Amino acid sequence: MPPSAARNRDAARFGQLITRLRAQRGWTLEALGENSGMSSKYLGVLERGGNMLTLATLLRLAPTFGMTASELVAEFERRALTP
Repeated sequence: MPPSAARNRDAARFGQLITRLRAQRGWTLEALGENSGMSSKYLGVLERGGNMLTLATLLRLAPTFGMTASELVAEFERRALTP
């Protein structure tokens, strides 16, 4: 999916969360791609906030980070509410 022309603030924040979780594990984008079975190029677009992830992507990424989808969303919500 090509990146969206308009930036979405929530997409950017979710991308920051994915970047943080990946960095905590010492993974490159390529390693995250291998662990999740997803394209590292697409994951890079997500990390930069270029696209809002889909439910399918959320359900695929969460277990890659050892989380449930609801835990990943809750983490996003905690970060979004923190100034």
